[in-house]
Amino acid sequence: MLSLTTRIKIILSVLAVVLLTGSFILYSKNSTPEGKNEILIKALMQGLSTGHYSPEKVDDAFSKKAFNLYLERLDYNKKFLLESDVAALRKYETTLDDQLRAGSFEFFDASADLIEKRTKESQAYYKEILAKPFDFEKEESIELDGEKLKYAKDKNALKEEWRKQLKYQTLVRLADMQEEQEKAAAKGEKKETKSFEKMEAEARQKVLKMYDDLYVRLDKVNRDDRRSTYINAIANVYDPHTGYFPPKDKSNFDIEFTGRLEGIGASLQEKDGQIKVAEIVPGSPSYMQGDLKPGDAIVKVAQGSDEPVVVEGMRLDDAIQLIRGKKGTEVRLTVKKPDGSTKVIPIIRDLIVFEETYAQSAMIDDKQKIGYIKLPGFYADFERKGGRNSGADVKKEVERLKAAGMQGLILDLRNNGGGSLSDAVEMAGLFIEQGPIVQVKTASGKAVVLDDRDPQVQYGGPLVILVNANSASASEILAAAMQDYKRAVIMGTPTFGKGTVQQFFELDEALPAQFNAYKPFGALKLTTQKFYRINGGTTQLRGVKPDVELPDAYSFLEFGEKEQEYPLPFDEISPARYKLWMNGALNIPQVQASSRARIAGNKSFSLIKESGARLKRQADNTVRSLKLTTYLAEEKKAEAEAKRMEEAQKEVPVLKVQRLSDDLKAINGDTAKAARNKEFMKSLQQDIYVEEAVAAINNDIKVK
Repeated sequence: MLSLTTRIKIILSVLAVVLLTGSFILYSKNSTPEGKNEILIKALMQGLSTGHYSPEKVDDAFSKKAFNLYLERLDYNKKFLLESDVAALRKYETTLDDQLRAGSFEFFDASADLIEKRTKESQAYYKEILAKPFDFEKEESIELDGEKLKYAKDKNALKEEWRKQLKYQTLVRLADMQEEQEKAAAKGEKKETKSFEKMEAEARQKVLKMYDDLYVRLDKVNRDDRRSTYINAIANVYDPHTGYFPPKDKSNFDIEFTGRLEGIGASLQEKDGQIKVAEIVPGSPSYMQGDLKPGDAIVKVAQGSDEPVVVEGMRLDDAIQLIRGKKGTEVRLTVKKPDGSTKVIPIIRDLIVFEETYAQSAMIDDKQKIGYIKLPGFYADFERKGGRNSGADVKKEVERLKAAGMQGLILDLRNNGGGSLSDAVEMAGLFIEQGPIVQVKTASGKAVVLDDRDPQVQYGGPLVILVNANSASASEILAAAMQDYKRAVIMGTPTFGKGTVQQFFELDEALPAQFNAYKPFGALKLTTQKFYRINGGTTQLRGVKPDVELPDAYSFLEFGEKEQEYPLPFDEISPARYKLWMNGALNIPQVQASSRARIAGNKSFSLIKESGARLKRQADNTVRSLKLTTYLAEEKKAEAEAKRMEEAQKEVPVLKVQRLSDDLKAINGDTAKAARNKEFMKSLQQDIYVEEAVAAINNDIKVK
């Protein structure tokens, strides 16, 4: 939270801006003031310079960063602007700092005029190109990564890029139609056998409709929508988590954050012209379905079996409206995975199943009884007295597992994006005697150490904490503290690396009553604090490096905070005073050596490494053939490799797992709970990461 002093400081700064610029708006109280956008940008810049953890120097270097970020987002796939257009805009490259100080939108207006003009011109391209059949026997290819593309030299070159894009999109649909027809024939289904020419024409017609719909939506994009993209490019120079939320977007954020809406339970963000998945809400339909992951880019959205709608380049709130829907209805998301592959993910919309967001436990019977606790997030109900919180829930699960004879514990923080900091501190205190857990620092203040002050140790036995690249924030704090104390063995892959704290600042609160006619202005999300481990290093960028690194296919790909634009740096402060658990008796080198030997002989982990290398090759190869036979051969090869990996994973040994008796009683007779329990047990029984954690507890982690 922002301190009261800092908050007042920001408000006073913003008010000062309003007073300085207010003279010309007081004369036009009954109409929308011409100066509203000037007030907005000045207020935002004051808020950023006063309240941000690490304020940027707004100079020519800053201007270049903001210019390049905005240009990338203005036309990420380079299908609208020409090389000459970009050259014309470059004259503003080092002047944005001056315009921001003056409250000017000169560059933005020039860029908006240009993109609107080019977008209108491009409408003729797709209609003309899709009117004729494509030659799918010609050997040519297309680059799909917008970052690797160059701006077209002239309109003829741009039109050629459009031809390739439309041909590729038609090719994908044509290949799907051929595959469906072949499968129907193999099954003996009585369906019309269509000629190649007819399928090709239908595929083009589908693409035509998709672009007709796209341009209807593009026509509704207004200057304020574009202005938000520009302002966020400026804000993101400070760090990737700082941003501007127009009133409508802030409303969408609040709905998603509280989970009060029927939908799929995914938090989305607009980045580089793409709609990307930022977080999956624990217990949501997306979480339960399992295929949608943070980092996925949503390319198309379909309502059930209807023709999908392209959402690339769409406003975030428009995309969200397509994805949301009533409970029980199906939405099909076509997503581009980080490895460059495309997958259609069907999700049945529903309300969040809150039970699935809470800590769940089970007992694994092996050489010993080993408890397992899955924690999807660090939750807390601040609104209701007596509401549930993750710290108390994990404590309860530990006590239940102990009563059932637990001799070792696995705490699963994989895909846990964080949440309540106080719960992370409380949870760490379950496993150690009293002491510091994390250090929190504001820009100007001294680091504040958050301690566990309870000398009681709820559980002192062998402990393994599982993490992965999607473990972030509070998850990293808990794992880092346990690692620094040498209290637990951290297993998995390096974590996300988000060591910052954000605070929403409502701009309208800073404006006095006489400006009510001009509200709302929206909100500014500011990075105001940074987390540091008790050993002095921040979790920012580096995250937590596991003691035992386990192969993970996605660890081969670029992922995490370090891959964001302009993240805050790693740094160190003085360590807190703390005492190692049992004087550092946990023999980490021994655990590592034993685990390496097991991993080397584990066929499943070898397959994961092979799969990871394949994903990496796919991610790096962003060129696709536009020749039908070549494309089909490439797709069949990729499909065969994926199927081979899938079949091989079925050979994984099955762990003997059971739920505690109280949980079984609660499930009894409830078909929905029974179905969710079946999925929980199935995934746990065949989890090779849990299997390795069990082996480490059985063989290597000794507690005196």
